[in-house]
Amino acid sequence: MKRKEVIFVISIMVSTCIAILLQPSVRAQEATGTDNTGVAAVVRAYGPSGPVPAMQEAAKAFEKKRGIPVEIRAGATTIWKDRAMSDADLIFSGSQCMMTDFVQKQLPGLIDTSTILTLYLRPSAILVRPGNPKGIKGIKDLAKPGMRVLVVQGAGQVGMWEDVVGRTGNVKLLESVRRNIGFFASNSNEAKNLWASDPTYDVWLVWTIWQKENPDAADLIEIEPEHTIYRSCGIAVTNRSERKALGKEFVDFLQSPAGQTIFVKWGWLAP
Repeated sequence: MKRKEVIFVISIMVSTCIAILLQPSVRAQEATGTDNTGVAAVVRAYGPSGPVPAMQEAAKAFEKKRGIPVEIRAGATTIWKDRAMSDADLIFSGSQCMMTDFVQKQLPGLIDTSTILTLYLRPSAILVRPGNPKGIKGIKDLAKPGMRVLVVQGAGQVGMWEDVVGRTGNVKLLESVRRNIGFFASNSNEAKNLWASDPTYDVWLVWTIWQKENPDAADLIEIEPEHTIYRSCGIAVTNRSERKALGKEFVDFLQSPAGQTIFVKWGWLAP
């Protein structure tokens, strides 16, 4: 065998050996959540404000269990959209229509649609001032003269108030409630700030989870079962993620008994 051929064969053997030796290292990085510098990988998840309390607590529990930090960034989509397009591993939503909007309009090409998963549901509810000074008992009370109602007309609550009131099948009731709506907030954070700053609002028609986050700011009146509607929290892995396996592991944790306990604590309904 000629010298050049010997060198060629040796180089192939060396390359093969290196590849074999590196495979356990790659597997170890994936298992421990570190990159090739030994620095802990960070899983980044973006979405709306509603699921945040539960998502943040779950992220802390997951990090404690696996040693892998999960950053939760949330709020109006316009706040985090650009950053998510460059470094998001996961996208979570506050409703099915929101997730679809992410796929079709807001985050084009980012979401791996085959990984979209529905996690938990949240029921609609009436929030009233502490002590319920107006004596509100149900949906029909929202139509009383002088009642001032706050609703959200955006994010995961598009059409929510109409869905709730409309389930009565009463056109006059729907018209009366609309006349009592003092403000249509663009998202729940805007509504939350207005509720805190303007005590003239008697009712905030929203989800149970917001009272769980702010128990001293409002009392919760459960809506009659026949008028209650639900919206979901969904999640998906992104196409650009370099930590797909770690992201999927966090999603699995959200569905686990530990994750379920956290979400139920914050007002979400278990499957």
